[in-house]
Amino acid sequence: MQDIIEAVLSDEAVSEDFAALPVPDSYRGALTLKEEAGMFEGMASSDKDPGKSLHISEVPTPALGAGEVLIAVMASAINYNTVWSAIFEPLPTFAFLERYGRCGPEGARHDLPYHVLGSDLSGVVLRTGPGVRRWKPGDRVVAHCLSVELESADGHDDTMLDPEQRIWGFETNFGGLAEIALVKSNQLMPKPAHLTWEEAACSGLVNSTAYRQLVSRNGAGMKQGDNVLIWGASGGLGSYATQFALNGGAHPICVVSSDAKAELCRAMGAEAVIDRAAEDYRFWADERTSDAKEWKRFGKRIRELTGGEDVDIVFEHPGRETFGASVYVTRKGGTIVTCASTSGYTHEYDNRYLWMSLKRIVGSHFANYREAWEANRLVAKGKIHPTLSAVFPLTETAEAVRHVRGNRHSGKVGVLCLAPAENLGVQDPETRERHLPYINRFRAAASL
Repeated sequence: MQDIIEAVLSDEAVSEDFAALPVPDSYRGALTLKEEAGMFEGMASSDKDPGKSLHISEVPTPALGAGEVLIAVMASAINYNTVWSAIFEPLPTFAFLERYGRCGPEGARHDLPYHVLGSDLSGVVLRTGPGVRRWKPGDRVVAHCLSVELESADGHDDTMLDPEQRIWGFETNFGGLAEIALVKSNQLMPKPAHLTWEEAACSGLVNSTAYRQLVSRNGAGMKQGDNVLIWGASGGLGSYATQFALNGGAHPICVVSSDAKAELCRAMGAEAVIDRAAEDYRFWADERTSDAKEWKRFGKRIRELTGGEDVDIVFEHPGRETFGASVYVTRKGGTIVTCASTSGYTHEYDNRYLWMSLKRIVGSHFANYREAWEANRLVAKGKIHPTLSAVFPLTETAEAVRHVRGNRHSGKVGVLCLAPAENLGVQDPETRERHLPYINRFRAAASL
């Protein structure tokens, strides 16, 4: 791998130099093993240790198929789907790989006794497969995680509706938490030139997801002046949602779980912040009974911060713990847009507050290529900034996953793959200089 690293770090290497580099027969990746998929059976979720299930191992380099690209991965990041994968919840991801394998020879390559995880990357193109014209060896890229086949008409208005839509590195193999990754060419986007490898890697999944949820016509269609309630506003997903609200002329009401995370939201420019831990909101009286009085107390607190207005949009992803409150506090005719259920998939809410007030619940899952491209374009223009709070080497991926699972992070947690150190990969120092105060402010606030 050293010759690849040297070429990437060189200011003189051109496309022909990268094309001449030999592709290694194998590479290191963070993976789970099919034979260990039952290792946590019978255990409480909180007792499942990703340090026991995640391995850094050498695996064969996959062969390129049509429309595919091999990437030398400089950096990656941890998403919550990595947490789920590592503890085999809600089911082992090998079920996804087996199903993909039944689609034909191209899919069968992914059905292996191991699963290389990771749905983010920044890196350099090493090789392109037949039919790839836009990208060439040496291109500096980031990847979004939507993998589609587009053989069905269903996906041609919105590729997220493709029946064969999958999340790369979660429902496919050869993900980004590795030295080499296999992606489809239509997953690639230009790396923002003013960012380091680790900063560029951390935005792909969460930035695109937040864009579709809030900005896109496929989501809430946020407009200027909207009050937007953002759960987990300092986290990997919420920190991008907060920025989209601020940049789009909306008014974010940021919900966090500590004073340090509240300060981080203020560092981003948010003024209305609710520390749910300090104010002790308990939306469930017990495991089976939601507490409507707490919904009302929460709604009252929101109106104190908005000048008496209810929220137009709720940016939902915690799921079971918060969903009843989210439906209740949304204004008449407003929208609850949800993309995840990290606290549980079975939601409970009082339907009277939905149907009688003409509210909408919108399901949102990642983003299509156009939405991901637009979200990345905003990063490249310095309108949206990376929200990176901690960086680990590839060998410590399990600890990085523990960091995210234990909610010990703010923003995103990055992983260095081939990059030998942090703060490398910047090609546009002038643009970086203009935006560095904001990037540094977030890192400083996140380290509190």
